[in-house]
Amino acid sequence: MNGQGVAGSPFTVGRLPVWTRGVRKEVLSNGLTVLVQRDESAPVVAVVTQVKAGFFDEPDRWTGISHVLEHMFFKGTARRGVGAIARETKNAGGYLNASTTYDHTTYFTVLPAAALAAALDIQADALRNSTIDADELGRELQVIIQEAKRKLDTPSALAYETLHEVMFDRHRMRRWRIGHETQLARFTRDDLQGYYRSRYVPSRTFVSIVGNVDPDAALQLARATYGDWTATAGAVDLSPEEPPRREVRARTLRGDVTRAELALGWRTVPPLHPDSTPLELAAAVLSSGRGSWLYRSLREPGLVTWVSAHNYTPTELGVFSVTAELEAERLPAVVQGIAGAMARLTMLGPSAEELKRARTLLQARWARRLESMEGRASALAAAEALEDVSLLDREFAELATVTADQVREAAGRHLHPDAVSGVAYLPDGEGSELTAAALARAFAVTELLPSPDVKVTIPSRRKTARVSGSREGGVLHCRLPGVDLLVRRKPGVPLVTLGIYAPKLRFDPPAQAGLGALLVRSAARGAGGLDSGELAYGFERLGGSLTPSAASDWLGFGTSVLVEHLGEAAALLDTVFAAPTLAEPDVAAERGLLIAEAEQVADDMFRYPFQLAFAAAFGGEGYGLPVSGLPHTLPACSAADVRAWHRQALLGVRPAVVAVGDVEPERAAEELAGIFGERNGAAPVHGDRGEVDGVVWIAGDGGESPIRVVGREKAQAALAMAFPGPGRRDSDRAAAEVWAAIASGLGGRLFEALRDRRSLAYTVVATSWQKARGGALLTYIATSPEREEEAREQMLAELERFTREPVSETELKQAVNYLAGQAEVSRQSAGAVAGEILDAWLSGSGLHELDEPAAQFRAVTADDVLRMAAEHLVPERRAEGVVRGTGAARPPVAALIP
Repeated sequence: MNGQGVAGSPFTVGRLPVWTRGVRKEVLSNGLTVLVQRDESAPVVAVVTQVKAGFFDEPDRWTGISHVLEHMFFKGTARRGVGAIARETKNAGGYLNASTTYDHTTYFTVLPAAALAAALDIQADALRNSTIDADELGRELQVIIQEAKRKLDTPSALAYETLHEVMFDRHRMRRWRIGHETQLARFTRDDLQGYYRSRYVPSRTFVSIVGNVDPDAALQLARATYGDWTATAGAVDLSPEEPPRREVRARTLRGDVTRAELALGWRTVPPLHPDSTPLELAAAVLSSGRGSWLYRSLREPGLVTWVSAHNYTPTELGVFSVTAELEAERLPAVVQGIAGAMARLTMLGPSAEELKRARTLLQARWARRLESMEGRASALAAAEALEDVSLLDREFAELATVTADQVREAAGRHLHPDAVSGVAYLPDGEGSELTAAALARAFAVTELLPSPDVKVTIPSRRKTARVSGSREGGVLHCRLPGVDLLVRRKPGVPLVTLGIYAPKLRFDPPAQAGLGALLVRSAARGAGGLDSGELAYGFERLGGSLTPSAASDWLGFGTSVLVEHLGEAAALLDTVFAAPTLAEPDVAAERGLLIAEAEQVADDMFRYPFQLAFAAAFGGEGYGLPVSGLPHTLPACSAADVRAWHRQALLGVRPAVVAVGDVEPERAAEELAGIFGERNGAAPVHGDRGEVDGVVWIAGDGGESPIRVVGREKAQAALAMAFPGPGRRDSDRAAAEVWAAIASGLGGRLFEALRDRRSLAYTVVATSWQKARGGALLTYIATSPEREEEAREQMLAELERFTREPVSETELKQAVNYLAGQAEVSRQSAGAVAGEILDAWLSGSGLHELDEPAAQFRAVTADDVLRMAAEHLVPERRAEGVVRGTGAARPPVAALIP
């Protein structure tokens, strides 16, 4: 195997990575900083512009203005009208977006490397010359108010930001960062111009370019593009400082939610403090991977459906938090469990083996984050804005040298039991209040348990086997007696994405929907004589985690590990796939978690409308049922049923093994063949890749489009529409993709008509959903309840246009260029390439799809789009799912009240 990478790769065998290798830095005469790094691993470039202007920089009268200005970035300049920035970026084959956080605002675009000049011209024009038109501002403020309402309808976001309010009395961290409706509605063009001219200045701006570009040429372009921007002294408005305090605080919120949210937090230190990296490792010990303390003590036994720990350090402070989702009645037990883990962390610390596991996972996570051009460019800009790009390498080096004692000591200094703050968001009428007294008692008296010994014996690696294969779509395909090996080299970082997947030859039985998901998730709890902890440690010591996958068209398991551990990871995956324990207690515990998660879907204002729409479209079977099951179908799945389904759905079919990474394909295939080659000759009953019959679309068969409506006490009404559409193997699939690119996204028809012109919503979506047995054309919008009917009518009106008039040549060219460009952009990471291979092999028409993915889009004509739309966008055949809010979200957040 080849672990050397390619030119520009930061990895060399046996040494720590140097993420900044080859970075060229230049500070222009006006103070703007340009960073350029060549990366030849994909024909792509990312341009990330970071401005030191965020929520911390806003005086109270301007709370939320940084985010408003981020929106106005896309609203036009003297050279480009409303929507032109997005349209030109799409036409260049790229996507663009932005985000605002506490200490900065970031704008990014990713596109084919040949379009760098266009990207810089567009980004610089928007950055320097935003018009901030008063009428456009008024419309966009209504969009942002819808975004704020959506956030109120998101329980985890509401609990977490309320935690900041509880933790801080004076610092701006305490504020509801997006702003409240009353204040947002008062912003004027003068407010925006004042903030824009005083914060968006060259000395506070960092432009980071990473991709397959010539650094000298990129720097020259940057000089020409930004060099004449006039230097201006930027305004500084510092947040009030938070005085030292050690006190237990708590707050309970209640509302129309199905599950409780818990958020606990401690004030810690800024990112440059010596304790920052030890605290990052402490969070990984607590919650990274299946072998983490909180996963094993809370998630594995079913006390929570998820739990996570983070040390967040935005420039001038730090917040260490533990968040969880759970049943309201379990709140005291979960708080006590977290308190016990924190006591163990601060008094005993992690063992050497636990720290090694956490460290390896964090190092691999860094590699995955920085594998993409966008991720690397963002990280370089952030490091330079904070101190210098070299900070990136120093932080990574610190991860390798921090000791267990340093983790324990840092935790002891900052994660005091008498300094914890907590917020519980509970369903109305359920569970007991989280009070400061109860929280203090839980953290004052805890059982101190030592770390359990975990000894892992990885299944023995078998000898390599000679194999022969053929290449198609850049993939080496080796057909073995009982499995297909699909291997592709993806240089860049020394990681390999590996998985084994079985095509779904039949759906779960309707009365047992979720059986397949229960199977793969239960299998991850033990296999081949290894229990859940040993299995987790086995993967995590290799740099990855075991990921069960239950998709519409396949079941399986995946991981991503360091390349030198390909064989060990493959042996573990083979064990999980072929010899899971599936013991009664494990199945019961996982079934309980799946039921809880199925109930929680009702709180998700995006997923739940689509679940309702799919049920109306396909009925009570197949695609009409969620792959993870429903609260009333999962109890019918016994351990015996799971074991029988394992024999049918996994052992009874021919799986595919996919490996993508910095490997030499032939040698990797030989190593994989030595592990998977002994599999017997199971084969799909229909063809080579599991050919299956199509599904039946039932919506509209009775002459009336079915609409499923659920009322909730939410701030918005969320509406999902589903029309019958081309499936993954249909000839019109490319035309459907082109339609979606024209309809959706920044610069798309629906975006401009429903969001830009009418301010109906923040989120407007149109997409072509394509699976092996069928497909659908989907739309989504979330708006104020009183505008639901208007949103429906306007959505249908815009869709009807597609059925009666051809799209323009400009729209068609823009969409085709965008899809062709994204075909390149999407291949930046090994995980994305592996997913593309798997989709082509199990859901699509084969590996030949990977040869020239753009060709299918370039062959689409305006008449093709018109014909496809006229055939499928029939209003009477649509299905709708609606979650209809009352318009009043609870609970009110104190920081929102003016």
